[in-house]
Amino acid sequence: MASSDIVFLHAPTVYDFRKKPIFYGPVSDVVPSSPVFEMYPLGFMTMSSHLEEAGFRTRIVNLAVQMLQSDKFDVEKRIKSLDADVYAIDLHWLPHAHGSLEIAKIVKKYHPDSIVEFGGFSSSYFCDELIRRPEVDMVMRGDSTEIPHVEMMRTLENGGDLSLVPNLSWKDRDGRVHKNTLSYVPDTIDDVKFDYGTMIKNVLRHRDLKGALPWLGWDKNPLTSVFTVRGCGLNCAECGGSHSANKRLLCRNKPAFRSPEKLVEDICAIQDYLKSPIFIIGDLRQGGDDYASRFFSEARRQGVKNHLGMEIFLPAGDEFFSEMERSIGEYTMEFSPDSHDENVRKAMGKNYDNASIEKTLRSAFDNGCQRFDLFYMTGLPEQTRESAIYSASASKRLWEVTGPEAPLFIYNAPFAPFVDPGSRIFEEPEKWGYRLFARTLEEHRVLLDNPSWKQVLSYETVWMDRDAIAEVSYDAAQVLTETEFSIGRIDKEMYDARSERTEMARTLMHRIDDIMRISDLTEREAKLWEVKADGERVMLSTVCNKKDLDWKTGSIWANTPRVISGLLKSAFGRGRR
Repeated sequence: MASSDIVFLHAPTVYDFRKKPIFYGPVSDVVPSSPVFEMYPLGFMTMSSHLEEAGFRTRIVNLAVQMLQSDKFDVEKRIKSLDADVYAIDLHWLPHAHGSLEIAKIVKKYHPDSIVEFGGFSSSYFCDELIRRPEVDMVMRGDSTEIPHVEMMRTLENGGDLSLVPNLSWKDRDGRVHKNTLSYVPDTIDDVKFDYGTMIKNVLRHRDLKGALPWLGWDKNPLTSVFTVRGCGLNCAECGGSHSANKRLLCRNKPAFRSPEKLVEDICAIQDYLKSPIFIIGDLRQGGDDYASRFFSEARRQGVKNHLGMEIFLPAGDEFFSEMERSIGEYTMEFSPDSHDENVRKAMGKNYDNASIEKTLRSAFDNGCQRFDLFYMTGLPEQTRESAIYSASASKRLWEVTGPEAPLFIYNAPFAPFVDPGSRIFEEPEKWGYRLFARTLEEHRVLLDNPSWKQVLSYETVWMDRDAIAEVSYDAAQVLTETEFSIGRIDKEMYDARSERTEMARTLMHRIDDIMRISDLTEREAKLWEVKADGERVMLSTVCNKKDLDWKTGSIWANTPRVISGLLKSAFGRGRR
């Protein structure tokens, strides 16, 4: 008998990044993880919760985190040491196209009789290509695969008919491909089991905290998440999670919401284990005004105490924020207008003006918001160099509105290394003024093996080519730095440090450009290795100060008494609140 029924494996973007001269650049500056994108998807936890309740033994192994923790960590040795019937590898975010496939090959090398399964949004999109690869046995399609996973594991356990498992693509013993109907698309996600206790119990069972960390440094600054919805009612042109993408790919005609009462229940369950910030994925207002009001009412009734991170997709006013302040002790907001150029926003399907952004900021800070993160991007439809710089310079106006001392943090970075598969831009690039350098999974995998983040970009536009997008990313970063210094938000020491870091990153990019023009491959490789150390020094923060994204919280170890108490509650029943 295998020690685990199913092991969830999370790969780095590129395998093995430690042995390659790679400069990642600023594409991950505005997410919690590093450029290796070591943050595994939340679905690992929900699927594990369902499978454990059904009697299956699960384990999460974050290979990317362990590779970041130590150059000596032996990936093959770790994979060889595992023992499972099924190895489930996420290919949710497309930047894992390289690492996930290489990890799959290693699994097959040491466990040829075990099943290698893929899942996640990008797996669903590229399913037909993915299932034909020799290292892949199954692909689970869809955005709600908890129940299909339980059915799959029971079918495998009992030797049943895999053709009856919804959403599953699979190979039979003769290597023939079968594609079952994507029929499991629930109208609500209230039945999804969401239990951080499952992760904690797995850590204790396997005595492996490092392998289960959601991302590097999570143990020092734990941040948890819950979600309001799967699917989306909006149709932003660049988003692979838009309404049209969900409908086309996942057969989801409308968003599936988690009831406000269940959402608060999730938050309170996390509070049992951790006194740490909880990020609410999805705008509460997507479910309508009644949805948000019910959430706030339930939060007051059950006594939500943890700091909450909230996101909004559209501007909000006093009524929303005043209810937020009244119902939640501490909260932080995130908002992505994408550009301060109203024409660019309109081209992407976001039809609100800058006055609405200013009103949102005023309302938030007038009603107790402790921090507000605002995100702009480069490489968008209709966006010229001048337009991108305008967005960065508009920061001065926004800090004038809120006051320079207000905890308003403005970020400007490339919108992604790849255009999201399934987005309207990906499906009709010419219509949106884009040229794509990759369409297939294999083409994206090959792009990731380039040494410079600029060469990894899968797109350019009629308004800016790759070079221009890269250059303006650094230019906009410098404008933001100069603005913050001019209004007194940062001192001269910080100004000099940020300016130097941005210029170092830009210079390194140019050095790599020059190296890539060397025709002799041996000489080119040697030169690239010469700059690897410089690349690692500026990898984590280039155009943004990544430390600014951290919530100030206690380590996982400071939460030990609460964790023990939570496990006891879980063992003996929490009771009614």
